[in-house]
Amino acid sequence: MSDSIPASVTAEAIVDPQAPQLVGLMRRRLRLADAFRTPGAIVGIVLSCFFLAVAVLADVIASSDPFGFAGPALSAPSALYPLGTDDLGRDLFSGVVHGIRTSVMVAAGVVMLALPVGLLLGSVAGARGGWIDDLVMRFSEIWQVLPRFFLVLMVIALFGPGLDRVVLVLGLTSWALLARIARAEAMTIRERDFVEAARALGASETRILVRHIVPHGLPAVIVYVALLVAQVMLIEASLGFLGLGDPNAISLGYLAAQAQRFLRIAWWMWFFPGVALIGLVIGLNLLADGLSDRIRSGG
Repeated sequence: MSDSIPASVTAEAIVDPQAPQLVGLMRRRLRLADAFRTPGAIVGIVLSCFFLAVAVLADVIASSDPFGFAGPALSAPSALYPLGTDDLGRDLFSGVVHGIRTSVMVAAGVVMLALPVGLLLGSVAGARGGWIDDLVMRFSEIWQVLPRFFLVLMVIALFGPGLDRVVLVLGLTSWALLARIARAEAMTIRERDFVEAARALGASETRILVRHIVPHGLPAVIVYVALLVAQVMLIEASLGFLGLGDPNAISLGYLAAQAQRFLRIAWWMWFFPGVALIGLVIGLNLLADGLSDRIRSGG
């Protein structure tokens, strides 16, 4: 799709002072549509929206208890049990649906902790520079070198398993790279003409940071957030696979671990949880690629 704008709109821009904003908005929408017209980006959006909907509507889609007895053990997929049952007679469909919700809940909690911290610290460091920049970057480097997975294992060993502990540890150790990305964006944005114009008009540095630097740096940070969410989901699934997940919450990793003894006689026990986890990760990675292409295209 080209970035051509209807002649009536461009003509209106000559006489209406608000029209240039309309023209710019239309151009941005056209570029956004182009960026997400690639097959990979479309697949990423569809997969991400699908799994998000499943997570939100988990109680509606699968109302039965994922830990409860549903029918005969090791029943193959059928009309009654769409994804089959496990060795204890639990409905695998309910387990996979609630496992997706667990993964999304953990990832959402981590993002809610890491994104504000990383975006704020990185933007302040990039906008102010000097000793503040050095202090924030040295502090972020300390957190970057921490092995997140083993740190979570240590916390679980000391305080016991629980999703709240997983979210807290991953959230407090995932902000560092977000801060470095936000800093890089802030260092370029602070030199742009509209920021200089705001300073010339008497805007305070705090106002410039909140109104201009943070909003313009957010898109680049969001790209990494999509990748971070995929990493968090893999870590959560790994903990469940090792038996270190929350015992009160079903997990895709837990379902995959339970299937180890039945790999040959009950293929559905490992296949469907694995497909769900792969779909989550691939969807988020393709979505991140689409967002990255959108930013590189000048949007």
